[in-house]
Amino acid sequence: MQHEVIVVGGSYAGLAAAMPLARARRRVLVIDAGRPRNRYASHSHGFFGMDGWTPADMLDEASRQLAAYPTVELLPARVAQARAHGDGFALTLDDGRALSARRLVLATGVADELPAIPGLREGWGRSVVHCPYCHGYEFDRGALGVLATQASSLHQALLVPDWGPTTYFSQGAFEPDAEQARQLAARGVAIERSEVVEVLGTPERMRGVRLRDGRELPLAGLFVAPSIHPADDLAQQLGCEYEDGPWGPLLRVDAFKRTSVAGVYAAGDAVSAMASVSLAVAAGTMAGVGAHQSLLEHAAPAQTHGAALRGPVASVIANARKRQNLPS
Repeated sequence: MQHEVIVVGGSYAGLAAAMPLARARRRVLVIDAGRPRNRYASHSHGFFGMDGWTPADMLDEASRQLAAYPTVELLPARVAQARAHGDGFALTLDDGRALSARRLVLATGVADELPAIPGLREGWGRSVVHCPYCHGYEFDRGALGVLATQASSLHQALLVPDWGPTTYFSQGAFEPDAEQARQLAARGVAIERSEVVEVLGTPERMRGVRLRDGRELPLAGLFVAPSIHPADDLAQQLGCEYEDGPWGPLLRVDAFKRTSVAGVYAAGDAVSAMASVSLAVAAGTMAGVGAHQSLLEHAAPAQTHGAALRGPVASVIANARKRQNLPS
């Protein structure tokens, strides 16, 4: 059976994209390989109504609620290939199964690239983090560090002092200029030019960092802006365009999360430099709404909706969509 929409990626953006489609009684399939970006974090914070939940519990609850809709199917699998086919898309799973859909929503996310410093990867998502809004409060005003990985790390160092006394580790590569140094000083940020060579402690509880000159500095947490790359190559297979983001390539989408390929929508960390559960859910919802509205314009709706849109009704919808700059 051809699905009306297939959502590839069943984390926060993907499940959110499926919800408006489910509530419109559209046949939607969510395919998920079970590797959400925040799987390393013990708890997730900042999402209204689920603050402090584990990532697994959040996704289990969202999946349970979505699965209650009869037109939704959740499939644990990995998509290996995607291509345009006729007026829709053909997908091949890594076990060889073939699927098709009229629309696609890509919510497969990104993979993080961290500096090769002992102890850094082990603490990722717990004592080594990227977002003070998501993780800063739990450090309880302890001493914090910002490890420079790129020029944008200076902006991160200006944010973090609201969560604790902060040291900026330039790593000998990302030195602040005079104005940036003045701004850091105004925020009380210390600048350390000896490189971090090891993260000390356990993944759950950092003790500090060891510097190249042999000193050890005590820290409760270390903020790092990772470089990113797409978690898979499905968007490239489909010919979707990318643009340069501050930490790596991002899929180019419009306000309704439509990619450069007609019928393909994208949401989540693959399209946004700002990563959080709240933002992923918002973007996924918009992608689902965009995909649904494109179905209305280009083909007859599901049988439960009655007759196909024709004549004056179709013209009213088309004109309204033009005025609102909605996707086709």
